[in-house]
Amino acid sequence: MMLDAHGFTAVVVGRTPTGPQPKRDRPTQAGKDGTVTDPAATVASSQREASDLGVLLAEMGAVLLTAETLETAVTLVTRLATAAIPGSAGAGVTLVDSRGRRTTGASDAFVEEADALQYGLNTGPCLTAWRDQVPVRIDDVEHETRWPQWTAAVADLGIASVLSVPLRAGADCLGAIKVYAREPAAYDAHAEALLSLFAQQAAILLANTRTVSNARTLTSQLTEALVNRDLIAQAKGMLMAQGAADDHSAFGMLVAASQRSNINVHEVARRVVATVSGEPADQLSS
Repeated sequence: MMLDAHGFTAVVVGRTPTGPQPKRDRPTQAGKDGTVTDPAATVASSQREASDLGVLLAEMGAVLLTAETLETAVTLVTRLATAAIPGSAGAGVTLVDSRGRRTTGASDAFVEEADALQYGLNTGPCLTAWRDQVPVRIDDVEHETRWPQWTAAVADLGIASVLSVPLRAGADCLGAIKVYAREPAAYDAHAEALLSLFAQQAAILLANTRTVSNARTLTSQLTEALVNRDLIAQAKGMLMAQGAADDHSAFGMLVAASQRSNINVHEVARRVVATVSGEPADQLSS
């Protein structure tokens, strides 16, 4: 290195500096509170969290495919959400269908109690996240003013922080998912982003599970309706064989017996068929 006639520094290319070189420290960043952070460590931590979340999402997809009921699927999601969001002591899910009927799940008893208080009061962070379709975060329940009745009640449950996000599948908002922590300020923007990502995948899988569950219910109801129709037809035939004037009269006899005994017509028909055929009534639906 040397100075030329104009005072500029020239670098001699091709030479390798000799002698011990000064050690370069890894660059750091200082936060607003003065805490020094290592960007490389932050990136590594984020990569680990992303990897862990990917594993949990894959596990969620696998277990929901085998879930027999929507209730089972919702409970499984709450357990995975607790593991997905650092600092969480428990999680809950609230699904609301087009008729306003709720399907709920909780990872722990205290979560179930906290959610029940929201449903009873018809107000709280989870219901707000669902109704307004926005993330809701409470850094300290003790100082929260938006839902005073609910926060006063859950303070006794040991809940200090809450994070809730909507469960959206396309244009539909299925409900909301929330996590609870025992410590104040347990959740930040990063945790909110993680839960939102988790919720996106959970909403799609839960929507599919609900569709399958509804299809199974409809199939069961149709099967039962066909069985009941056949039983009523059998019972009417037996009544006509025993003296009923016609099909209409036989059905009228079944209806009258149903009203007297306060049981369904198909159950009366089942008993008639069982009495005449000698088969147990509980075997006639199979």
